[in-house]
Amino acid sequence: MKPKKENKNNYTGIVAIVLWALFITLIVNYMTSLYSSSTTREIKYNEFVSMVRSGQVDTVEIQDNMLLITPKQTETDTTETGTTDQKTEVLYTGIIENPDLLSLLDEYNVTYFSPVKQELSPIISFLVSWILPMLILFLLFNYLMRNMSGKMGGGIGGFGKSNAKVYVEKQTGVTFRDVAGQDEAKESLQEIIDFLHHPQKYTAIGAKLPRGALLVGSPGTGKTLLAKAVAGEANVPFFSISGSDFVEMFVGVGASRVRDLFQQAAKMAPAIIFIDEIDTIGKSRDSRFGGGNDEREQTLNQLLAELDGFDTSKGLIVLAATNRPEVLDKALLRPGRFDRRITVDRPNLAGRLATLQVHTRGINLAEDVDLTRIAQATAGAVGADLANLVNEAALRAVRLGRHAVNQEDLLVSFELVIAGSEKKGTVLTEQEKRIIAYHEVGHALVAAKQKHAQPVQKITIVPHTHGALGYTMQLPEEEKFLLSKDDILTEIRTLVAGRAAEMLVFSIKTSGAANDIERATDLTRKMITTYGMSDRFGMVALGNVQNQYLEGNSILNCAQETSAAIDKEVMEVISSCLEDSKLILQENRDMLDKIAEYLLQKETITGAEMMAILEGKDPALVEDAFKPVKRIGTRPKKSGTKGSSRPASPAPEADAEKPEEAPAAASAEEETPLEMDPEKDASNKEAGHEETEPGKNAGEKQPPESQD
Repeated sequence: MKPKKENKNNYTGIVAIVLWALFITLIVNYMTSLYSSSTTREIKYNEFVSMVRSGQVDTVEIQDNMLLITPKQTETDTTETGTTDQKTEVLYTGIIENPDLLSLLDEYNVTYFSPVKQELSPIISFLVSWILPMLILFLLFNYLMRNMSGKMGGGIGGFGKSNAKVYVEKQTGVTFRDVAGQDEAKESLQEIIDFLHHPQKYTAIGAKLPRGALLVGSPGTGKTLLAKAVAGEANVPFFSISGSDFVEMFVGVGASRVRDLFQQAAKMAPAIIFIDEIDTIGKSRDSRFGGGNDEREQTLNQLLAELDGFDTSKGLIVLAATNRPEVLDKALLRPGRFDRRITVDRPNLAGRLATLQVHTRGINLAEDVDLTRIAQATAGAVGADLANLVNEAALRAVRLGRHAVNQEDLLVSFELVIAGSEKKGTVLTEQEKRIIAYHEVGHALVAAKQKHAQPVQKITIVPHTHGALGYTMQLPEEEKFLLSKDDILTEIRTLVAGRAAEMLVFSIKTSGAANDIERATDLTRKMITTYGMSDRFGMVALGNVQNQYLEGNSILNCAQETSAAIDKEVMEVISSCLEDSKLILQENRDMLDKIAEYLLQKETITGAEMMAILEGKDPALVEDAFKPVKRIGTRPKKSGTKGSSRPASPAPEADAEKPEEAPAAASAEEETPLEMDPEKDASNKEAGHEETEPGKNAGEKQPPESQD
């Protein structure tokens, strides 16, 4: 197969070169004749005779029906270098029967001649002059259209052709061994693959092959990777296409491409069709999600018809992926079309560890690498985040001239993804440094004095490229799946502690708390409207989240009066938490000053060094700078330079059906930039069942690093 393809490519290349050469030759010949070095002009016969007698004629070419006259150059036509400035003018006139013409030309020494005629037959002349150029243009046009067909689904005559990529056997190079942290999804898909390989054991008891499976999950969780792994495991033709490939500017093209795709797959059955981003063509046909687009509806209707029409006994299966299941048409989701809805969720601790092991498979790791610790630190991260983290660590090791990645590389890369790299060119005044130092220590100290806070990993006042002038990073002690009200209030007090420290020490308010305020407000509002933790409103759902897999905003479903009451309670809760934080800092003012002064000297300290100061020990004796300390929590928070701040990560939602018995010791993980949002970890609630959100530790009160 491969040599034939190469020969075909070589033949196509030769044809293209020949056609282009002929086309360019035609253009050059035409342009040459257009811009010839001579111009022609008709004159009267008596004028020609006068020119001969006056000595102005150089040569005369005698043809059948005309005389071509070349005048002599005059001195005014020649420049100082001996060249002519203008084009040579050729004159012509008709032939008149004049027996004295040749004698006249001889008398005035005019050169004359008549060319030997080499006549072509009229047919050949016609072919060369008209048919050959038209044939060349036709072949060139045909070649261009064929070349475009591969990129446009068939070119002019093939807009309705599907341009799905076809993978045969294991050409994707991906198997289930390359997919980690998605055991439930792999199990569901493995059963489909087994049905393709051994249909007899299922049909023996009357079981039917599922028509299709819908993969649902947040971006980066590995939906497309899972589909490619299915191709690698199934050893059957695999058709991969994006929903946007069905869309074209011509009406009816999308429906035609759907038909063509299923026809191709049916010919090669058993086969698997994978449609990525199916929400592009599968949006609900009502007005809420942009209904009314005739072309998209035609495409969707054709897809629905094809899903109903194919014979499952032939082994044809449709997989589709989306991160917006709520916008899909109900007719598309019903059993009989997509029989299975497979949630591809954010991995939990074990899943993250397995994912890290997959991505470090080809990386040289030093002996001190502890992937379990990295997995604990990256709660809420998806597979794409972890792959990026490992790659950044490898790049750092190369920059530093090492041949293996160590634990420090992984931790620094984790921070790089969260806060960016250090901004070495930013110069802060001494007063600004003091304010930022007290702000960050305020977060860490208030967290350290609370029972449900997370341990502090690091505090820094070095500006970073993601906009943070400083941040406090916390890492969890263990993974939690539920958040209690105390957990959330602890989180809010920690978030507002930076502003509390500014007010207590400097009696000012700065823009560095912008991100803290945003996150505290969001967490408080969720506590009241979503988690049912308000004494005033009780267990009433006052809002819902749209586009949960795309971190959609919460929408209130209540009257204006209720909305105003919610705003009032949000302000009361935050004000109460701010007063609590001020009180904690006032009671520990001496520790606040000591830790802040130590931070100003070193610019970056670890949680272990901070705990040493709180316990009255020498922080310089702390050995392991990367070893997390127990029970000191604060989230990295962003001190926005111009009052701007990164959006706060939403707090995880505790599953209403799970008892709130999470160990108090288990603290939530906080990471911001890696999208380690507890909410992102929420298990997708599918029809009929709810799960606590894996990887979304209840303690994972998302406020990752307090970056100020």
